[in-house]
Order: sequence, then C-alpha cells, then structure tokens
Amino acid sequence: MENKYMMDVYDVMNELGVKKGKAYAILRQLNEELEKDGYKSIRGKIPRPYWETKFYGYTRLPV
Repeated sequence: MENKYMMDVYDVMNELGVKKGKAYAILRQLNEELEKDGYKSIRGKIPRPYWETKFYGYTRLPV
C-alpha cells in the first residue's frame, strides 16, 4: 500500500473492508468533525494522521 498523506474512498475501503457507500459515509462523518473543529476539509478525502487517531488512537511516525 502506498502511504499517501490524504486517504480517499478506495483507501478507506481497503483499510476497513467495506463497500464504497459505507466508505463515503465514513469520510463524510470525519470531514464534518474536522469542519466542526474549525479545520478545512476536502470532500472525499481525509488526512491519514487524523484517520489513524480516530480509528487506532495514535499516529504512526513516518519511516
């Protein structure tokens, strides 16, 4: 897997093993949380560090 900074719907699908509709719903929810906290978001994408914090409780250090 390529370690991109921004995750898209296909990255979410692969990471969680869900279908495209569910992946978009997850991205939408995370983007709403970012906007509520005052951050800008890009529709259909999520920063990998934010993803890792929300799903795994930590951010991996770059290798």
